[in-house]
Amino acid sequence: MMQMELARFFDGRKFMWDGETYDSETEYRPHLEKYSAEGFEVKELNENEKYYLFTRRVVAGS
Repeated sequence: MMQMELARFFDGRKFMWDGETYDSETEYRPHLEKYSAEGFEVKELNENEKYYLFTRRVVAGS
């Protein structure tokens, strides 16, 4: 079984893997929507017939 990297770069920006492996879009979609609602940018990756979510959130300074 292949292990996903903990971090990946998309468009030059670093995203962190959420640690889950999903079998379908139907399975990962609720998680993607939850992360988005919590203010995260989310990238989805389909690799070897599995789906992975990567998230990032920019911390705003005061």
